[in-house]
Amino acid sequence: MSKSGVLVLASASPVRSWVLKKAGLTFEVDAAEIDESEVKKDCHAAAMTAEDVATTLAEAKALAVSRRRPDAWVIGADQVLVFEGTIFDKPMDVEEAASHLRRFRGRSHDLVSAVCVAFGSRSRWLYSEAVTLHVRDFSNAFLDTYIADAGESILASVGAYRLEGLGAQLFSRIEGDYFAVLGLPLLPLLNFLRDREVIAT
Repeated sequence: MSKSGVLVLASASPVRSWVLKKAGLTFEVDAAEIDESEVKKDCHAAAMTAEDVATTLAEAKALAVSRRRPDAWVIGADQVLVFEGTIFDKPMDVEEAASHLRRFRGRSHDLVSAVCVAFGSRSRWLYSEAVTLHVRDFSNAFLDTYIADAGESILASVGAYRLEGLGAQLFSRIEGDYFAVLGLPLLPLLNFLRDREVIAT
């Protein structure tokens, strides 16, 4: 339970909510309504790194909700996938998801996850973490089965997979934090919230 103000997750992501609930946090969900495509355009124009793009988006989400809820501790988060120097967006449809996975097959890519905590319409903390995922050289038959079984749920993920489900079978090895793959670097976030006595110490 929050000791100093309400805790709010500025995201409609069911996975991020699941991570926080499993960690025992009490919070509200108030999804930020920002134009991510416009933010990404500005980031691209400024030649930002993947880390900068992820933190910019996370901060924009946290601040958007904090402005209307200044007395709450607001958590904003975002995730960027980088493959061979290119930043990938979420696939538009199942066909594009399959195309992305075929490109990732037998190679590695990075996920950069960022989290921001805002209070009083100000950013109070920013953190990002990169994870390297090694995709195994799966067969076409496996990919067809995976796409059929996972369905359109994979469109909610920038990499067209969910590591907490069937997506785990796509990989041979992962270097980095599990929670960062899920889109929320949990342990650093908990440390910050304890330091500010937002949650029990």
